[in-house]
Amino acid sequence: MARPRAVLPPPEAVRALVDGEGRLTVRVTPGARGEALEIADGRLAAKVRAKPEDGKANEAVRELLATALAIAPSRVELLRGATSREKQFRVEI
Repeated sequence: MARPRAVLPPPEAVRALVDGEGRLTVRVTPGARGEALEIADGRLAAKVRAKPEDGKANEAVRELLATALAIAPSRVELLRGATSREKQFRVEI
């Protein structure tokens, strides 16, 4: 059985959360049943299936952000929060 696609907001909505220096703060839920990006109260929340081990969840969030923004994953860089649920990414738009 094929995995369902991730639930993503429009790219413009995600871009609106990127600050003037290209930083984006994300609250991450690893080990979720499905993959999704949600915007609530002006904050971005990511749910990924990957477990928080060996950087797998961080990589999954990076790829999910890249897909949501329609950019290459190499243009999304984790700045801080490698072991935290609160993460900050640099995004080259």
